Amino acid sequence: MPTVHARPYDFPFEPAHTAVLMIDMQRDFLEPGGFGAMLGNDVSLLRPIVPACARLLALARAKGMAVIHTQEAHDAQLADCPPSKRARGALSCGIGDPGPLGRVLVAGEPGAGFVPELQPQPGDIVLRKPGKGAFHATSLDAILHAQGITHLLIGGVTTEVCVQSTMREANDRGYECLLVTDCAASYFPQFHAAVIEMVVAQGGIVGWAAPLADIESALR
Repeated sequence: MPTVHARPYDFPFEPAHTAVLMIDMQRDFLEPGGFGAMLGNDVSLLRPIVPACARLLALARAKGMAVIHTQEAHDAQLADCPPSKRARGALSCGIGDPGPLGRVLVAGEPGAGFVPELQPQPGDIVLRKPGKGAFHATSLDAILHAQGITHLLIGGVTTEVCVQSTMREANDRGYECLLVTDCAASYFPQFHAAVIEMVVAQGGIVGWAAPLADIESALR
């Protein structure tokens, strides 16, 4: 069985029962003119993880692991967007409004699409979610159970919001989760570092953490 030398201790996993969960690698979060930039963030801080994410996805496909891309996006009527979420931040251009990348965080708009380097491939699963965590108001749990998935390798953005929320939700549902540290990022590097420590604290209270190179070594 492949075993990753991870924190806080080794993480064994069977590729056939493991999925790579790539969280929200969308233009709205990673590109100028998107929602992340409208919130006042430096989106260039997220771009460096894209090559590692591409390597992780390619590795997963080559080893027969399930690949799931999540996409935070709402329907065109915003029926699945709570008014409190839309109002948060009192932005002049917020969720559902026309922006440089189309209507912000609306399914089918350019900004809601994935960055070019991480486009889903045939056989991948794309899961649209209305909230931060990927299990909230989605069929993710049913999808994982149907495929016999017990272990998750998690990356994406941002570490302290959608990635951490999803990892905690998965942990509560009994999945064994590893945060791929160089395949996740935050607009605030100190938040990224803090989440890693929170995940692995107390003997891995939320899960494990390791860089991509250690996963590649385990599968070599």
